Formats: sequence, C-alpha cells, structure tokens
Amino acid sequence: MIFVTGGAGFIGSNFVLDWLAQSDEPVLNFDKLTYAGNLNNLATLNGDSRHLFVHGDICDGGQVAALLADHKPRAIVHFAAESHVDRSIHGPAAFVETNVNGTFSLLEATRVYWGALPDVEKSAFRFLHVSTDEVYGTLGPDDAPFTETTAYAPNSPYSASKAASDHLVRSYHHTYGLPTLTTNCSNNYGPYHFPEKLIPLIIANACAGKPLPIYGDGRQVRDWLYVGDHCAAIRRVLEAGRLGEVYNVGGWNEMANIDVVHLLCDMLDKLVPKAAGSYRDQITHVQDRPGHDRRYAIDARKLERELGWRPAETFETGIGKTVRWYLENQDWVDNVQSGDYLKGECKISGI
Repeated sequence: MIFVTGGAGFIGSNFVLDWLAQSDEPVLNFDKLTYAGNLNNLATLNGDSRHLFVHGDICDGGQVAALLADHKPRAIVHFAAESHVDRSIHGPAAFVETNVNGTFSLLEATRVYWGALPDVEKSAFRFLHVSTDEVYGTLGPDDAPFTETTAYAPNSPYSASKAASDHLVRSYHHTYGLPTLTTNCSNNYGPYHFPEKLIPLIIANACAGKPLPIYGDGRQVRDWLYVGDHCAAIRRVLEAGRLGEVYNVGGWNEMANIDVVHLLCDMLDKLVPKAAGSYRDQITHVQDRPGHDRRYAIDARKLERELGWRPAETFETGIGKTVRWYLENQDWVDNVQSGDYLKGECKISGI
C-alpha cells in the first residue's frame, strides 16, 4: 500500500486515479477536504476496495502515526498543500500551517514509523515530497531555466512556505537518513483543476459569458505541464529516483499567459462558437498581483537523463484534452462553482 496525502485535490486525485488505472496496489488517501479537496474527483473509485479514503489533517501527527501503524505503507507521496498564490497573499497563515507545520508533522510521524520497520522494509521505504518551481523565484526573459541547483528565492507566502517544506524534507534525509525524494514541478493543467486557476477559469468564464481576467499585461511566462505527465514522472521517481535527490518536472512548454488565453478562446470559438463575435472579446486586463513572478521555466533534463522520463503531451495535445474534458464535464464545474461539492457527506472509512 502507498499513503497519499492530499489525494482529493487536483494533482493528488489525478495521481490516485492514474495509479489505480495501472496498478492493483492499494492507496490510502488522506485529505483534509479544504475548499480544494473534492471527493467527486474520485467518484469512479466508489466501491473500489483498492482505494481507502480517510478524512484528516497532516498537522495531526497522532492521526498520521496511527494510520501508518495500522496500514504499514511502503511509501508516502505527499501532495497535501495550500497552493493558490492569491490566497496566500490575503491569508498567509494557512499556508504556513499546512505547508510548513503540516509537512514537519508528517515527517516526524514518518521518521518514527520508518525507524521501527524491519531492515528489509526500512530499506525499501520512500517518502516523496511534491513541490513547485515557484520556490526558485523568477527568471528574466533570457535567463536559463531553473535546474535542481538553482538557488531558492521565493517571492510569495505560498512559494516561501513550499521552500520551507522542501528544506525540511532535505534535512530529514541528511540528519536522520529518511529515504526522501523531492520533485519540483511547473504549472500543471488538466482535468479536475479547481476553477480559480488560469486555464479552468478562462474556460468556465468564457462559456458563462463572463469577463476573462488577465493580470497586468498578461506577459507572465509559465512552463505548462499536463497533469497526466506529472503523475507519470512521480511514479518514475518513486520507482527509481536516487535517495535524497531533487528532480525538476517540466513540460518544455513556455507560454505567456495572454497567449494561453488567446489559444483557449480560439479553440472555444471552433468548438462552441458564440452567436456573435469571439471569446477574445471577453478578455479584461486587471491590476497585477503583488510580487507577481514574471517567468518560470524548468530544465527537466536530469529526470530524462537519469530516469528516462519525458512528457508525452505537447501543449497542443494536452490543452485539447483539457478543453474537451471541461466542456464534457460541465456538471463538475457547476458543482464546484456553486459550492455544492462541499455540502455532500464525506464517506470515511478505515478509521
């Protein structure tokens, strides 16, 4: 069994679904179900004995320790995090609590559990920490992409809290010998992405006839990574990554935000044309966010060189799948935007 934290969120739920589509190894899915956690993402697993969902908080070291003792996972894949930069600007305390204190609590419970394992199981155990390229700060237009040795320079409370969690994970490997792995990914997109983020927000607002808000001039550049490719990279690092190492995961798809929005509008013009005009007519430029990083870019050659991973999707193929998914799953979007997904009863088992 593997233990997944944050497995009801965007990337976590995609990982759980992909894992169980390719393996019969059970997943213990541990999620706090904040606003970004949605059990509807996992609806296809209802009744699947390989998936055990437990409602809980990584800050609760006692609960984590009890689950580890009861279920004896061979690995932990740690997604659980507050992740939206705008929310971190307006309410940074939650980011420090979950991303820093929560990761510390999880590491402590894991250290005790791992330390008591028999030698064979102890040697095989892994703790994989999922992080972000935002810990590296921002790049100039001609700067080389981030590598695993780029100095940390976080510019938002979110990225600072993730940087702190990365350092804690590193320290537990070097101090205690905990067999850790860290991945730092670029901007993900794909199914089940909470519609406060750029791509799902633009699709949802366009179809609803609402303004398409673009920060500043929209020339902020991001490296876009299809979530399915990210999940494949995590599986590969978990399988064969060198202990204590960091692996950058990128899509090799640098695009300015405004170009992404234009592409989405053009796709929607073809797939669900308006009665008159283009979806581009709904674009509205709004005041830029404070401390907005100008450019991110990931050099993922280490992951390719050592473990043979490259993204399977281009931006064109990945965004095509994504747009079609949102158009075909409007009920999911409506459920999230209305808040109805928060009203359903939690089906909790295993505790």
